[in-house]
Amino acid sequence: TFLGGPGKGATDLEKHLELLVVENERLKQELKSCQTSLLHTQESPASSSCTDCPHSQIESVRKQLEETTQQLGKSQRQLEESKHQRGEVEHKLGLQLRECEEELARQAATSSVVKYVTQTVEVQSPETQKTLAEMQTKNAALQEQLAVQRQLLRELETQLHESQRTCAQLRTQILVYEGEMERAQGQLEAEMQNLEEEKNRVIEEAFIRAESEMKAVHENLAGVRMNLLTLQPALRTLTCDYNCLKRQVQDFPFMLDKAIAEAKQEICQVISEVSSANQELLRKYKREMNLRKKCHNELVRLKGNIRVFCRVRPVSQEEQDSAEAKNMLSFDSEDDAVLYLSNKGKIMTFELDKVFPPQATQEEVFQEVQALVTSCIDGFNVCIFAYGQTGSGKTYTMEGVAEDPGINQRALRLLFSEVTEKAPDWDYKITVSMVEIYNETLRNLLGDNPSEKLDIKMNPDGSGQLYVPGLTEFTVQSPEDINRVFDLGHMNRATACTNLNEHSSRSHALLIITVAGFNSATGHRTQGKLNLVDLAGSERIAKSGAEGSRLREAQCINKSLSALGDVINALRSKHSHVPFRNSRLTYLLQDSLSGDSKTLMMVQVSPLASNMSESVCSLKFAQRVRTIELGSSSSYRRHENSSTSSSPTHDSVEVTQFTHTHTHTHTLIIPVEKAQMHRF
Repeated sequence: TFLGGPGKGATDLEKHLELLVVENERLKQELKSCQTSLLHTQESPASSSCTDCPHSQIESVRKQLEETTQQLGKSQRQLEESKHQRGEVEHKLGLQLRECEEELARQAATSSVVKYVTQTVEVQSPETQKTLAEMQTKNAALQEQLAVQRQLLRELETQLHESQRTCAQLRTQILVYEGEMERAQGQLEAEMQNLEEEKNRVIEEAFIRAESEMKAVHENLAGVRMNLLTLQPALRTLTCDYNCLKRQVQDFPFMLDKAIAEAKQEICQVISEVSSANQELLRKYKREMNLRKKCHNELVRLKGNIRVFCRVRPVSQEEQDSAEAKNMLSFDSEDDAVLYLSNKGKIMTFELDKVFPPQATQEEVFQEVQALVTSCIDGFNVCIFAYGQTGSGKTYTMEGVAEDPGINQRALRLLFSEVTEKAPDWDYKITVSMVEIYNETLRNLLGDNPSEKLDIKMNPDGSGQLYVPGLTEFTVQSPEDINRVFDLGHMNRATACTNLNEHSSRSHALLIITVAGFNSATGHRTQGKLNLVDLAGSERIAKSGAEGSRLREAQCINKSLSALGDVINALRSKHSHVPFRNSRLTYLLQDSLSGDSKTLMMVQVSPLASNMSESVCSLKFAQRVRTIELGSSSSYRRHENSSTSSSPTHDSVEVTQFTHTHTHTHTLIIPVEKAQMHRF
């Protein structure tokens, strides 16, 4: 029984294995038949979409069959291992059985002689007891191995049952797939029938269209034949015309020579007439140019060679949030030259040449001064000052920002535009230099060493003009050149901090533009100069909070501005002596503040109540400058106020000396705007 049990289990396992192999072969045959039917179905393109699903399902069946085959192989390997182990156990048991039989035979042979001793040995012999224990141990081990083999057999039977269930499921899925394939094949046949009907319909329609087109072609062919019959007379006519033209072409060289001779005579006559007309036009052009220049100068003279504008800066967001954000200035809606100021409960009226409200743009301001800028092209010296209380927007008006430039850049761009228009007859050269007057010291802002001190000397050529030895001049030809010059000058300019402005400009900055022109037709030469001056900040020393070196700067600034007021006052009063040498600023601008030069002063004021004392001083000073006018300028202003036309474009201004009411020294109060442009 011990030997027969495993043998019987192994025989049942082999039978189940054979059944699994047969089932596997049958499933493979079914898979091949499914693939064959699928290949026949996929031959039609229209049914490709219908067979995608069965194909994927058959693939899954194939994968399951492969897994089943792997499980069968694994079971077969385990069965072979079990057979091998069973053979080893049987061999060991056989050896032990033969040893026991031999031992029993030896004992039986010796039992007749020493029977009593043998029985004693059997009972008390240690070797026999040891052998018996070993046999019992081996028997127990074999029983355990037999139990393991039986457990392994049960597991293999379980796997076999699972494989059978899997095969049954696969058969069911194959039946389902076959049904789906039959339905797909039916749909494919219906689709093929529909396509066949559609093909027949399209062929019939194409045949009908071809017949109609063929009929139209026959009709067109008949029409072409009729046209050919009618074109034969026209062809004969064209042949006759061709022969006539051929004869004319043969005679053409003689006719051409005759026409050329006549044309030469006419051209010579026209050239002589054009030459005389050109001379007359040139004479009229010169006369009109002189007349235009006289009219332009007369217009500027009627307005007054020195004019005063006022620009009110807007209130910033920070100032609106403060307690002193009240606006103390108002404007006249009917007269853009009048400004009203509320000071200590009283309304003060100031009348100037032009007042710009806070919403005025840079373009609007420049339109009022652009005619004055173009005067330098005609050979005049022009000077534009911008001054005002520190933080009132002066530098913004003159320099502006990158996206909205001020007078400086707009003036140079206007000069470029003007010289371009006159380019056929005039050749202009525009040079730019920038200087700074800091503590009465002249510094070159465009040079390699900005700290180097410069001096003002008389030109040795005998022209009586002043010049600055060592001053750097750049020839500008494009806006990019302008930007490079401005960047270099701004980098070298001196700035410092006061109570009124965190980065207040502590020096006078002068942009000197020289325009030299030559007329190739007349040989006439012109040279004009445009001085754009950004004055330093000047206010009462107590309010500015300046100490030490800043105090000395403020004293030098007030001194130079007072000297500027003295010079303009002397010029407007026609004094015999004009104190140009009292300041570096006035001495450098001597040629632009005398003779037939044109000057404009832009007064910058703040609308805040905290700045009213400085604003009143600046406006009184500006009004004083405006009241000292020529008679023709006053009459022009009255005519301008009585008309509805817009304000003139040729503007200029002038400054007179002003004595500050709150100090014991004569100081020119010119509120100056910061070098930082965002304060505007």
